[in-house]
Amino acid sequence: MIDWTAFLWSGVLLLLVAVVFWLLSLWRNDVSIVDSLWSLMFLLVALAYAAMSADGGPREALVLALVAIWALRLSAYISWRNHGQPEDYRYQEIRANNEPGFRYKSFYIVFVLQAALAWVISLPLAGGISGQSDIGFLDYAGVALFLVGLFFEAVGDLQLSRFRKDPGNAGKVLEKGLWRYTRHPNYFGNFTLWWGFYLIALSAGAWWTVVSPLLMTFLLLKVSGVALLEKDIGERRPRYQQYIRRTNAFFPGFPRN
Repeated sequence: MIDWTAFLWSGVLLLLVAVVFWLLSLWRNDVSIVDSLWSLMFLLVALAYAAMSADGGPREALVLALVAIWALRLSAYISWRNHGQPEDYRYQEIRANNEPGFRYKSFYIVFVLQAALAWVISLPLAGGISGQSDIGFLDYAGVALFLVGLFFEAVGDLQLSRFRKDPGNAGKVLEKGLWRYTRHPNYFGNFTLWWGFYLIALSAGAWWTVVSPLLMTFLLLKVSGVALLEKDIGERRPRYQQYIRRTNAFFPGFPRN
């Protein structure tokens, strides 16, 4: 059973961290730093919950290790990718649509919103940490799913960064490696590993935390992932239209003729 008091205080901690990073964004005039913070929010919730809860179960170390591997890798990659770059074009658009006063509106439009989403999505982590049943088949299946997702996310990011480094690829579309089978291997990987976390929570008896992977799936497909990235990419990169016709948007599959 989840320790709701510990989970509530982990949410308060997330809010305090959101305030700190919002103040930092005012100093830098760049809200893109929230992308580096996003995955770390989940690690923070898991650590805070484990520290405050008196009912840590046999999965506690497993869940903390998995979320740390995912969160630290993703945060480090995004921080490296964004270093020295201007504010991400997505946030520039949000800024333009919310002037005047976006500097202050960004507190709730960007930082509080992402902290709230991370808090809700982190429910399987709390469920897995607090579950008292023995580790079983669903836990192993969850770890396997997590590893598949981590592979797609990490390798997809690596292949994309190498592609972008080559000046000869300017204006081209990456259609090799994992990107040959799905237009968004990194988003698919994120989707997969969160369903892995849910299987671990399910094994612990927290079946109702399915709201977390469902919400993550909705965000990746309809809000901040595929839908947002591809909203106008065909206008910015005409070759992408051919790529769309050949390649699955999300779930991997062989390219179409």
